[in-house]
Amino acid sequence: MKGDNMSLWMMMVLVLVLLNEATINAKEFKVGDDLGWQEPDTNDTLVYDQWAASKRFHVGDSLFFEYNKKNDSVLVVEKWDYYHCNTSKPITAFDNGESMVELDRPGPYYFISGAPDHCMKGQRLLVDVMAPHHPPPSVAVPPDHPHLLPHPDMSPSPAPASSAVSVSVEATLLLLTFVLSIFASFA
Repeated sequence: MKGDNMSLWMMMVLVLVLLNEATINAKEFKVGDDLGWQEPDTNDTLVYDQWAASKRFHVGDSLFFEYNKKNDSVLVVEKWDYYHCNTSKPITAFDNGESMVELDRPGPYYFISGAPDHCMKGQRLLVDVMAPHHPPPSVAVPPDHPHLLPHPDMSPSPAPASSAVSVSVEATLLLLTFVLSIFASFA
């Protein structure tokens, strides 16, 4: 019986760690940043193209559309409908003023406004989603080849830490400690 409990607890720990890993890497993007999702100025019809070009989207990320629900909406459409601003047959339509779309597959996603003429004036968005985030593989240097180690002057500077990631990692470690303490009480 103890072996069954141990296997169950180990499986639970593994599932929790894997689920947490997926959420650490996912990002939420507010479409248009401070501008939000609205009809662009007449001299700024490429605003959403430029916004998307400055980002890198991965499977698991989300897009948050914030807009005036009284006179606008978000439509997920096919490629042809995107380029022709066709609002008649959306894949999905949102009209609540605050819409979240999870990017659950690699490839292009096409969004247009459902408001008359807004798409023709530039309120449309194409995002190209890359494969899921994966940390770079670690490189092991054999101990008998010390000349392969990087020179201290050539080491890269550390990247700034993300508070969301560090909080998530701390929560995972706390949860893992709790689960292991429960496991230890059964052993």
